[in-house]
Amino acid sequence: MIKEFYSNGKLLLTGEYAILDGAKGLAIPTKFGQYLSVKNSTTGQINWQSLTEKNTPWFTADLSLKDLQILATSDVKSAERLVSVLREAKALNPSFLDACDGVFVDTKLTFPKDWGLGSSSTLVNNMANWAKVNPFELLGATFGGSGYDIACAQNDTPIVYQKKEGNPQVEKVPFDPLFKDRLFFIYLNKKQNSREAIKAYRQLNIDKKELIAQINGLTTQLIAAKDLGTFETVINTHEHLLSKTLKVETIKNQLFPDYQGCIKSLGAWGGDFILATGGQEEMDYFSKKGYTTVIPYFKIIL
Repeated sequence: MIKEFYSNGKLLLTGEYAILDGAKGLAIPTKFGQYLSVKNSTTGQINWQSLTEKNTPWFTADLSLKDLQILATSDVKSAERLVSVLREAKALNPSFLDACDGVFVDTKLTFPKDWGLGSSSTLVNNMANWAKVNPFELLGATFGGSGYDIACAQNDTPIVYQKKEGNPQVEKVPFDPLFKDRLFFIYLNKKQNSREAIKAYRQLNIDKKELIAQINGLTTQLIAAKDLGTFETVINTHEHLLSKTLKVETIKNQLFPDYQGCIKSLGAWGGDFILATGGQEEMDYFSKKGYTTVIPYFKIIL
């Protein structure tokens, strides 16, 4: 018998960085995600294979079922991280893996893994469901982060995510902008290291209470925006607030200063996707600059 699990990818429209300290963030599950399938075997091993969206293996590992030692792998660093997730899952549920004599595990992304749509969070959520453990606890014990990506993995509608006293709070919200045909996501041709970005943010000496209050207000305003002009005003305010906080130029000032529409960073600044406002014809601007992955809102958002 094959068990199969699936988790949605994610995009964070508001609250990047501040969401770590309890700010409200508007998060959107994506049409892209990751599958995990498990088939029992008698190998005495966990035979793991991770596939790209094109069905080609990008990672393989054979682990001993008994003590999770790495027997063979295509990538030692990835194998060590996989072992750490399995060990933490076992710590949360000691009976995990006890009832089998071996397993074949396949994972399959439905998006390029460099896109930053949640290759780690979708894996953690799938593994938590397989192990019958709390995915937020498993994330906290392994990759870390706020957990909004886990909430997106589990939900099929836009959500407002907030950590209150360390506990995840998830509120489904009716975010479906009338002007979504003027919203596009552009890939910046590089994946940002979220762990490094979080580390740098943690070292800032800032008034986080004031930052959280401002981000909360902007998240509420963005959800309520009835027209593109209001939406653009909110994302511009959000960009300049974070720019001042992080002491980093906005991505528009860095890369696209002459673009006529508005641009907002999503998640860790400097990589992955940005949100741009404009029409299809304006998107040629990005293609001409070498940013050829330009995806309309309706093609990426669930």
